Amino acid sequence: MFHQLTILLLLVPVIFLLNPDFSLELFSIRSIHRIGDKTSVRSKLHELGVHDERNYENFRYRELIIVFLAIFAEFLVLIFLQAPPAIFLVLPLATGSGIIFILEKALDSEVKSHRESIESDFPAIIEMLTLSLSAGETPLSAMQRVSLKARGALAQEFSSVIEDVSRGTPFSDALDEMGRRVHSLSLRRFIDSLVIAMNRGAPIIEVLHSHAREARDFQRSRVLNAAAKAEMSMMIPVVFLILPISILFALWPSLSNLNLFAQG
Repeated sequence: MFHQLTILLLLVPVIFLLNPDFSLELFSIRSIHRIGDKTSVRSKLHELGVHDERNYENFRYRELIIVFLAIFAEFLVLIFLQAPPAIFLVLPLATGSGIIFILEKALDSEVKSHRESIESDFPAIIEMLTLSLSAGETPLSAMQRVSLKARGALAQEFSSVIEDVSRGTPFSDALDEMGRRVHSLSLRRFIDSLVIAMNRGAPIIEVLHSHAREARDFQRSRVLNAAAKAEMSMMIPVVFLILPISILFALWPSLSNLNLFAQG
């Protein structure tokens, strides 16, 4: 059984290499498109500012390579240990699913960090826009100035808007595209108000002042909620670790004296 599995494992890549028309890269890419995007990786990469289809293919291709290498090493170990045949079916499936799940979760955490960065930068960016508009600049030039001076995820989104406008996209359409790309309620409301104010000729500075005030209040409430959660999490080691040890140190001398008194 050991020698048969070893020969079969070594013959699989040889069969593919003997075929001159076979391309592992093309076969993998076709398989990626055939399976489809069932976990919304395209939209997540698009939200992170990665718009090229090749980046999606590279992400899936990297998943396939990691899964293949892990399963190949696993097969070698199982063959060396002469494991039962059922393990050869169950364990590689579990390993492949686990690796894909970990990589998907890593992408989700990156998207979450991107959204949190936008939410935290939003009040300061709005105030910078307000100051630029108060100085007499147009909304487009003010956004361009902020994208050049500021740092962070929201400044990069502003840079994407400027690039879209330079390619011929109307400013309002580029803003709307940014609002649909970024999953932020505050930013979506800000963009809608800004587009409506530009189309109707309303005073934009008052709109920005209102959104800056709301953004500061929202940021303050986020900080207070995070502080409340941190306070509750800090109580766990105090209640379950420090307090029992303190009680034990306080009662230990009395318990020792009682034991000596009982023995005497």
